Amino acid sequence: MGPVTDSAAAAATTGPKQARSRVTRRHLLEAAVSCLAEHGWAGSTVSAVAERAGVSRGAAQHHFPTREDLFTAAVEYVAEERSTALRDLFHAGPAARPAVVQALVDLYTGALFRAALQLWVAASNEEQLRPRVTELEARVGRETHRIAVELLGADESVPGVRETVQGLLDMARGLGLANVLTDDAARRARVVAQWSRILDAALG
Repeated sequence: MGPVTDSAAAAATTGPKQARSRVTRRHLLEAAVSCLAEHGWAGSTVSAVAERAGVSRGAAQHHFPTREDLFTAAVEYVAEERSTALRDLFHAGPAARPAVVQALVDLYTGALFRAALQLWVAASNEEQLRPRVTELEARVGRETHRIAVELLGADESVPGVRETVQGLLDMARGLGLANVLTDDAARRARVVAQWSRILDAALG
């Protein structure tokens, strides 16, 4: 067996190093979402997130140079993870509408929504943060709408169908907002059932 070249040795060490970097980045993003959901914008600092993730502040800033970078990336990361999970629930395509409505509502009743809500509130007061959050919310909203159309088997060429799907998502967001203050599970179940009937009538 021949000697190990410098390039081969570098490749051998780069792989594990990149893997560790990806793991660190993921831990930081997950810790940021948890901090934002639990403590709000004012109580969520880069130092607090780094401590929660088990890394140094310097390591956190290596991945995310600014606080805005960290928290917008965190909300986007978890939104993408939830979108993937939603697709995986219904990997065969359109599914029973009550199940789809419930899954969509669930997107807005967990830690992700609370974190996003804190980010929206902060963006209303922070000029530097506002355009980034606005762009992020628009992108996440478009992707969620596409997934909803696909899972519901909705034909948006039919007048009113697009607005019906968007109304469903607006309703789900409203239920998520109500759930921030109180456990709204019982009323939420009744609303989900009614929206399923509305969708059956509107979508055919």
